[in-house]
Amino acid sequence: MGERYAESKSTAAFSAADTYTLHGALDALGGLRGLDALDLACGYGYNTRLLARGGARRTVGVDVCEEMIRLARAHEATKGRPDVEYLVADAAGLPDLGPFDLATAAYVFSYAPDRRTLHAMFRSVRANLRAGGRLLAIVPNAGAFPRVDWSPYGVRILDRVRDGDAPLLKAHLLTEPPVPFEFREWAHSDLAEAAVEAGFTTVGWQPNRTPPADSVRDEAYWTAYRAWPISSLMTCTA
Repeated sequence: MGERYAESKSTAAFSAADTYTLHGALDALGGLRGLDALDLACGYGYNTRLLARGGARRTVGVDVCEEMIRLARAHEATKGRPDVEYLVADAAGLPDLGPFDLATAAYVFSYAPDRRTLHAMFRSVRANLRAGGRLLAIVPNAGAFPRVDWSPYGVRILDRVRDGDAPLLKAHLLTEPPVPFEFREWAHSDLAEAAVEAGFTTVGWQPNRTPPADSVRDEAYWTAYRAWPISSLMTCTA
């Protein structure tokens, strides 16, 4: 599972768009030099390393999955980067790790099983940020399934199940073989409500950006994605 997840992050088009969007947001903030950065649901460390390479003073990645953290630490060991920390922790109940100037979160809020946990996640993040700190969160856009097929971009949604506080979406990462996963389809209004309740002073949204066309993914390839992107960037200020 961990290796297939790593493959999807390095090859899937939706992941390339997420990374390009996050790069743009970090550039707009003036970069990372001298900042302390926290990466939530870090997986095997893809975005964590992005923050470290950008010049963050301190970089910490956290994930609830011990196997993902093992993969992340093993990767750093082979690259000789002892300055990146990885910890096993639940985003809904983070220990006191900060304070940080910046937190990034790729799809972490989609795994909140209910509204109580969703609000706990935002409170936990806010507690680890300095006043004025920023949260940059990649979050799925609700409402596309079943009208939109994201298969060309690395994800196939199979079903939506009405359940609890938010619909449960069943999906595959289109690696070889495919990796099944599930996530909650929280509306942007639900996420904004949780952020404000947690004490964030501003909440905004930016559309997902696609990378420049190249020989593999030309302009025509990205046309359908721009019409119905998988995700948006949620920006919050503590």
